[in-house]
Amino acid sequence: MATSSDRAYEALRTAILNGEYEMGVRLGEVELASSLDISRTPIREALRRLAADGLVEVESNRGARVASWTHEDLDEIFVLRELLESHGAALAAPLITDDEIGELEQLCGRMEALVDRRTGAALQELNGLNREFHDRILAASGSPRLPGLVSSVMQMPLALRTFSRYSEEAIHRSGHHHRELVAAFRARDASWAAAVMRAHVMAARFEVACWNSDNAQVS
Repeated sequence: MATSSDRAYEALRTAILNGEYEMGVRLGEVELASSLDISRTPIREALRRLAADGLVEVESNRGARVASWTHEDLDEIFVLRELLESHGAALAAPLITDDEIGELEQLCGRMEALVDRRTGAALQELNGLNREFHDRILAASGSPRLPGLVSSVMQMPLALRTFSRYSEEAIHRSGHHHRELVAAFRARDASWAAAVMRAHVMAARFEVACWNSDNAQVS
């Protein structure tokens, strides 16, 4: 059964990842306890857990704020993703089942159906489906550690809601990469799968870096 701390953690994490709290915004324990109808002690514990996730910064005598990230932070995150997820794709290629490949293909179709709508709700759903696509590949890798490692570096891109930053060309390119990954898995070709995943993450890195340079959203 979920504790009060668990409920506070999940509620705050979801709100941060959905962009309800902007980077640098103060997270007051009194205000959060009131809005979530939870006492301050579980709120404090939830903030400590979010700090360990890298989503919150807690300073002595100054309280908690939503974490702010630099361009260098983002660049490192995508370099790590490139290394880890390309390795995961290579591991998955000989192990993934036909049923699992079919599920990836279905996710491709669902994502493609959302692309042209470009509404806030559609892009939010697209982000979720994209994360599921990547998670399924990591799960198929057979590695007990790789999914957790990738998850630990994915908090920041999730909070940035990556697809809302993409140009139309980039969002279609991402879809083509997904389809090519499916093709590489059907061929059971580890080198092909790794190369496509590497290009996929590198393209995302470039697109988010360009968006941040134009809009100065990351300090």
